[in-house]
Amino acid sequence: MDKIKLTGIAPNNEQLKRLDILVANLFPDYSRSKIQQWIKSGHLSVDGKVETKNRKFLLGGEQLELIVELEPAGTWQAQEIKLNVIDEDEDIIIINKQAGLVVHPGTGNPDKTLVNGLLNRFPELESLPRAGIIHRLDKETSGLLVVARNLKSHHFLTDQLQQRAFSRTYIAVVCGQLIVGGTITAPIGRHPKQRIKMAVVKNGKEAITHYQLIKRYRGHSLLQVKLETGRTHQIRVHMNHIGHTLVGDPVYGGRLMIPSGASENLKQVLRIFKRQALHAKKLGLIHPSRKIWTEWEAEIPEDMQYLIDVMEQDSHA
Repeated sequence: MDKIKLTGIAPNNEQLKRLDILVANLFPDYSRSKIQQWIKSGHLSVDGKVETKNRKFLLGGEQLELIVELEPAGTWQAQEIKLNVIDEDEDIIIINKQAGLVVHPGTGNPDKTLVNGLLNRFPELESLPRAGIIHRLDKETSGLLVVARNLKSHHFLTDQLQQRAFSRTYIAVVCGQLIVGGTITAPIGRHPKQRIKMAVVKNGKEAITHYQLIKRYRGHSLLQVKLETGRTHQIRVHMNHIGHTLVGDPVYGGRLMIPSGASENLKQVLRIFKRQALHAKKLGLIHPSRKIWTEWEAEIPEDMQYLIDVMEQDSHA
């Protein structure tokens, strides 16, 4: 199990300051909530004496030592699952997730998820929240996501995500012919009647989606979509909100729409394409230790690329 040992001296040039705030400032690589938890659990000593009160005030000049042996953050089992790791170092892991793979165990999916596969390949992730996974992709959405490999990176990346500093670019195929791109700003929350769905609702959380038209086909459009926020099902909900549901979306798609004059090949492909046509193609972020902007790109998977190719062929027929 990994161990963290940090030492420092309480600054003299500050006014009386609460212990948890001072320690969080002294060791900024870790979240204040995690610092508070460690102090309460007896992992911090002040001048050699264990201190468990977060609200204790220091005078300055005290010697601080924090020693933590990281414990498993969950009870999930490691399982051998095929993972497409496109990059890894001591701080992060970049995964190109295949469609059909659930990211995190939950109701209906207790195992055989990305988390289980990560724990099998990278056992050290058991001590991190959600096995280091910073952001999610829906089960049937393919593409890139980042996993933190240590607690320091986890805090850095989580903070970066909350500040909307990640760059996340998707490729989507939607129903209907869009003329231009645009921005959708509409709050998203739980559907008032269908609890498995999300929806644009008055009191939902802020959600902003930018989309750009790449190509228009007979009855569909190929889009590049960028997320400014990251709400559950955001792209799927927002595109449905403006009347351009993702092709194949099993939750928001409604009945199958086949454009008038479509080729037999296109009709067949549309009938058998049973997942949302959405792929997280590009991911950009500031690397936790190198502190430089870094980007990755993943090719569109075969099933979705074939759908696009058939639409392209049909548009020239």
